Amino acid sequence: MLKSKMKWDFTYSSDKGSNNGLIDELLSQRGIHTEEQKEKFLKPSLSDLHDPFLINGMRKAVNRVKEGIHHGESILVFGDYDADGVSSTALMMECLQSLGAECDFYIPDRFIEGYGPNEDAFRKAHNDGYTLIITVDTGIAAVHEANVARELGIDLIITDHHEVQNELPDAMTILHPKTSVKYPFQELAGVGVAFKFAHALLGEWPRQFLDLVAIGTVADLVPLEDENRVLVSYGLVAVTKTNRPGLKSMKKLNNIDGDVDEEAVGFMIGPRMNAVGRLQDASPAVDLLLTRDEEEAEELAEFVQELNKDRQKIVQEIADEAETMLGASTDDEVIIVAKEGWNPGVLGIVASKLVRKFDRPAIVLAVDKDKGQAKGSARSIDAFDMFENCMEVRDLFIHFGGHSQAAGMTLEDEKISELREALCRLASEKLTPEDYQQSLPITMSLSLKEVTLKQIEFINQLRPFGMANPKPYFHLKNKAKELRLIGSNKNHLKATLEDDGARLDAIAFGQGEAYHSIAPQSEIEFVGQLSINEWNGNRKPQLMVEDLAVKDWQLFDWRGTKHIQKHLPHFHENEAACVSFGQITDSPGGLPLYKFDDYRLTDYRTLLLLDLPETMEDLAGLLSKVSVERLYTVFSLTSDAFMQTLPTRDHFKYFYGMLRKKGSFDLEKDANLLARHKGWQVDSIKFICNVFFDLGFVTIEDGQLRVNSKPEQKDLIESETFQKRQSQIEVEKKLYYSTYKELRAWIDKQLQRPGSEVKEEIGHGL
Repeated sequence: MLKSKMKWDFTYSSDKGSNNGLIDELLSQRGIHTEEQKEKFLKPSLSDLHDPFLINGMRKAVNRVKEGIHHGESILVFGDYDADGVSSTALMMECLQSLGAECDFYIPDRFIEGYGPNEDAFRKAHNDGYTLIITVDTGIAAVHEANVARELGIDLIITDHHEVQNELPDAMTILHPKTSVKYPFQELAGVGVAFKFAHALLGEWPRQFLDLVAIGTVADLVPLEDENRVLVSYGLVAVTKTNRPGLKSMKKLNNIDGDVDEEAVGFMIGPRMNAVGRLQDASPAVDLLLTRDEEEAEELAEFVQELNKDRQKIVQEIADEAETMLGASTDDEVIIVAKEGWNPGVLGIVASKLVRKFDRPAIVLAVDKDKGQAKGSARSIDAFDMFENCMEVRDLFIHFGGHSQAAGMTLEDEKISELREALCRLASEKLTPEDYQQSLPITMSLSLKEVTLKQIEFINQLRPFGMANPKPYFHLKNKAKELRLIGSNKNHLKATLEDDGARLDAIAFGQGEAYHSIAPQSEIEFVGQLSINEWNGNRKPQLMVEDLAVKDWQLFDWRGTKHIQKHLPHFHENEAACVSFGQITDSPGGLPLYKFDDYRLTDYRTLLLLDLPETMEDLAGLLSKVSVERLYTVFSLTSDAFMQTLPTRDHFKYFYGMLRKKGSFDLEKDANLLARHKGWQVDSIKFICNVFFDLGFVTIEDGQLRVNSKPEQKDLIESETFQKRQSQIEVEKKLYYSTYKELRAWIDKQLQRPGSEVKEEIGHGL
């Protein structure tokens, strides 16, 4: 048995049938049933975008901007420092510039000003002559700052998409889908709202901004459905064909060739856009998107690339520190770690790492002793809504905002313990133990024959994948034709699956530790994503494994294996024990060693059977009492009764007749002579003598064998020596010289589990 790391959630209910049936099933799981819905989903169109004027306040905002442009007013675009905020800022700047506006942008310094609009920035804007401020991807929680703007005579237009809090800012107008009852779609990213504003300002779809929309939307992890699906579908094409020198340089540096997909944006471009604002002022990221100078673009792209490398190093250092600090606290319902000197810009990534490692909601805070404050980020598990639960203790925060799975916050450092206690209490009241186990939704179970290039091409019609349209996970169950470790550090697992002519490679990155826990003949269950591996012009399906398991107990056939110590995997404490049926006193690897009848063996799920039992009943008795997940059969031979010839009744009859005539028999001298004369083995002759002695047919004194004159009539089977030899032969035949299939079937029966269908295998070492 090999347990899965995650909780497998089989989500499908219908039969998949043909290839089209698979697509229908996948669409059905996404709530898409009618032909009209299918057409819109599989063939996104810009004509499906909603009217931007359905957003409350849009007409007022458009009129105010056009009025400001007409009068030559200075307009300030106030953005955010993440990829969504950076792309939103660049989009709004280009839109205003195309309309002839006098404009500039401002992004607050994460380390000095914190998140969102702030009073000092607004007062500086007023002093610099700005009379209109447009926020992008921020501002919905800026209640105080809106009052400051009104006091200064600045008109404030807020465009945002973050969760709406209890009080709305008193801005001139707010463009936010979730405050607009008539707007059909409420899950736009910040750059999506900016795009709708640009659409309204320009009077047409602003196709020139689609590449920016794709970057911000994918990076911000909003649901890729409805308008977001349309914008990202067209936006990825725009990124592929982009003429922006900054994006072209970024793609070149990261070897992004050909068609750009959501993974290239989500794992390559987006994180690099984010890295700038995490370590310093985010303005260079905006400049990278806006510049039209190729030389400047190359310099900025290289600068951003280096910042991302620095970011990765800092994240790992803080994550290592946080894990060390946690110690036993990883059992808390909600993990909270805080330390002075941590970089606040990367704490969200660190929190994500902690969530993945410990399956707990996590908050990571940087402490500023001078201010007496702690500032940081939170990430959560599916079952715990971070925004909702933190809002229940909103009074503990100086600043707070975010989503169900991610949030940012500032609080007094002396309230960290109180926050930990409050959130742990809420989690303990609302969550079950199963909620802490990461869930892996499985779209469908497939046989190996069903995994084809055509099938995968059908699946790819659902792209772009993302939130609310996840890349499907498939479940396959097969034996591995080959199982090996790959990679320079041998930390990745590769399984080659074959079944009746069908073949598939399954790659499990970072899961090399499972290699030693899988017996070669075991049926393995894989859950992963299907993709096409292209190499030297060849295309073949492959499975990128997310999780794997062996559901049944496993038999590791080590019969005949020498140097067991070299093959022994690492066992956790109290996981494995060795069993001796005879006089073995040394165990490999320092594992605990017990006699086969020791009651403590029931505490172990992995057993190594070092030698053969005297009888089949000894092993059957042991197996009936234990509950094993893995069984290693070593069964080292001290003698080899099975390979020795058991004397027949004719042998016994001849020897007894010869002894009666001769009168006596010297066990040393005569045994050798008889062996040469008859071609028998000396051991066989001694065996016959011992059987006759057991039965009382002879006496043995000083090495001389003599016939008993009046023996009782007995059968050979009544001899203890004869019985032991027969038992030893049976044990060796069934346990040592049997095939893997035969051995597995017999053990299955003793474990009182149904024998599984197992193909003929060659036992390890035989």
